[in-house]
Amino acid sequence: MTMSGLRYGRVLLKLSGEALMGPRSHGIDADVVGLLSEEIEEVHELGVELALVVGGGNIFRGAAASAQGIDRVTGDHMGMLATLINALALQDALEKRGLSTRVLSALEIRQVAEVFIRRRALRHIEKGRIVIMAAGTGNPYFTTDSAAALRAMEIKAEVLLKATKVDGVYTADPVTDPTAVKIPRLRYLEVLERGLRVMDTTAISLCMDNRLPIVVFDVWRRGNIRRVVQGEQVGSLISE
Repeated sequence: MTMSGLRYGRVLLKLSGEALMGPRSHGIDADVVGLLSEEIEEVHELGVELALVVGGGNIFRGAAASAQGIDRVTGDHMGMLATLINALALQDALEKRGLSTRVLSALEIRQVAEVFIRRRALRHIEKGRIVIMAAGTGNPYFTTDSAAALRAMEIKAEVLLKATKVDGVYTADPVTDPTAVKIPRLRYLEVLERGLRVMDTTAISLCMDNRLPIVVFDVWRRGNIRRVVQGEQVGSLISE
């Protein structure tokens, strides 16, 4: 245990853009963002050091735009801007709860966010601020899952928490396949060899090379983030 009652003292939470849209077909649902900020506040009050990486799929997907004829690099940069919109929405909701936050962007947009510099991010985290990291890695062809794995390593997170709509890793998509079986614990290589669509292969490989555990869990079950950091068996654990 890192401190009393905690399994993990510093975590990186990866939120998809879809997590912010709730029942909507696109965009941001303020009520959903409010619920997420409440969960994050609860964990922060336990003394956990928190960093967030947020996707942008609720607003724009670079890969999908590429299929429609938009240049892939241009599309990916548009997607990075979408993540920044989501980061600002999260920041607003968290600060309304009295939490101190900083948005750090891999793209330089100084009017709304600080530029991501590793030492600056670490300093904010050490001061108890919640750091929201936007714009992915700043490079095209890399997903926000890969950005989450990279940033987790850079800030020396003890675990990468992958928030999803289902309660772990399954043998198939449980939404479309009723025979899908949940796998509570698996190795990185299993994920890669079986082609399980948990995170992209770059993200899984990066975590494997650096022995960073990944917990895949249902973000919509109240209290799940707290349960994970306190060491309860929640969702699926991917490790060595």
